[in-house]
Amino acid sequence: MLGHAHEAAGVSTTPEKVSTGVVGLDAVLGGGLPAQRLHLIEGAPGTGKTTLAIQFLMEGVRQGEAVLYVALSETVDELNAVARSHGWALEGIHFHQLAPSEESLSPESQYTILQPAEIELGERTWSVLEEFDRIKPTRLVIDSLAELALLAHDPLRYRRQILGLKQFFAGRNCTVLLLDNVDRSTSGVESIAHGVVQLEQLAPIYGSERRRLRVTKLRGARYRGGYHDFVIETGGVHVFPRLIAAEHHIAFTAEEVSSGVPEFDGLLGGGLQRGTSALFVGPAGVGKSVLASRYAAAAAERGECTAIYIFDEGTETFLRRSEGLQIRLREHVEAKQVQLRQLDPAELSPGEFDHLVREAVEGTGARVVVLDSLNGYLNAMVEERAVLMQLHELLSYLRQAGILTLLTVAQHGLIGDRMQAPLDVSYLADSVVLLRYFEAAGQLRRAISVVKKRSGAHEPTIRELQLGPSIHVGEPLREFSGVLTAAPVYLGNTTELLQRNEDD
Repeated sequence: MLGHAHEAAGVSTTPEKVSTGVVGLDAVLGGGLPAQRLHLIEGAPGTGKTTLAIQFLMEGVRQGEAVLYVALSETVDELNAVARSHGWALEGIHFHQLAPSEESLSPESQYTILQPAEIELGERTWSVLEEFDRIKPTRLVIDSLAELALLAHDPLRYRRQILGLKQFFAGRNCTVLLLDNVDRSTSGVESIAHGVVQLEQLAPIYGSERRRLRVTKLRGARYRGGYHDFVIETGGVHVFPRLIAAEHHIAFTAEEVSSGVPEFDGLLGGGLQRGTSALFVGPAGVGKSVLASRYAAAAAERGECTAIYIFDEGTETFLRRSEGLQIRLREHVEAKQVQLRQLDPAELSPGEFDHLVREAVEGTGARVVVLDSLNGYLNAMVEERAVLMQLHELLSYLRQAGILTLLTVAQHGLIGDRMQAPLDVSYLADSVVLLRYFEAAGQLRRAISVVKKRSGAHEPTIRELQLGPSIHVGEPLREFSGVLTAAPVYLGNTTELLQRNEDD
């Protein structure tokens, strides 16, 4: 959902935007922060407010602007330490430190600590204004409002102080960021600020912390609503704007895509179609990943790029298994036709994963995307309530880009009629391929069938799937009943079945 810009008498009131210098944040803000306005960045300690503010000022320096950082709660040395951790040089940023120094703790200067709070508040405020008039910055950061609130004591006086600052900066060609703690009782600062950005840090039961932000207010400007994941890495804050599939559409030709296994293509009624998604469902080890890798290799052989994201095993294991079935995936990876990435669900946010997929599609031109498996993807969002909505949005994006998307889901258990997937996502996929183990004459066999295909007709038969030394799809299992329950009943001649086993 987007915030709406207000217009009067046909004249747009949308102010000029300034870049924040934060990757992805300008896209969320609809191009940047409205210039010459006062904005509030709020969040609990550790959410990244200071890092974001420094990036905002560094962007101003890059554009040749005068910028000022007013430090009320941190020292310049502490800010320099933050910069060094990101490999930054802060030349060009003017710092005005008002945090208590060592000298303020000496007996000779104790009277400055014991003076009335309202006098200290007034002195600090005038000090900021004097420094502003001296530097004349076009970008200003005040870190943080918590110190001013403590000195003001009275909420009404604190609010008046913020209003006074807003009036002072009005018309002075300066974009101001006020940093504040969201877990502190504010006194209506959100209503005073032109824009409000909230930063949050979530602590899952297992894995590293996850961060997200939300623009709760941006007067007179359009912005991307909702939560957006972000990370703090070496180099600063990186925001991943929430994916909206409706904003992305690429013209493509709807054609059948071959797996390179004619019998499997026949089972699918000619193959899978571009701009659709296919779900391979079955117990562990039944062949879901093998079929997906066969599609990836076939795409590479046609000169197309493929992106494979694996959550449950290592890349070397994935490649060796493919080689054992005569799927030459490794050479395609080395030729950069196939992008193979192993992802750790405990370290990944949904927004970051969407960003990786978009990079593969829009950056490297991937035409086939494989998620192996959805179990790992779901684990990455175990605490996300809207997991199905997020997956639906990702699949919709890939569908509109003409990408063939292959998903694998491992069901709980190996045999029996009570196998279930961790989450029912079959309705999201355009095609569903079901794989099963079954026993016949003392041998463990695999069965494959297509139970759904929206884009065309498919065979209603159940066929035998053989893995090794290559992939082979056999004839329909017409002499069996109950194969999909993993408890088949053989209706043919037992002698013929044994003969078939010997031939195999």
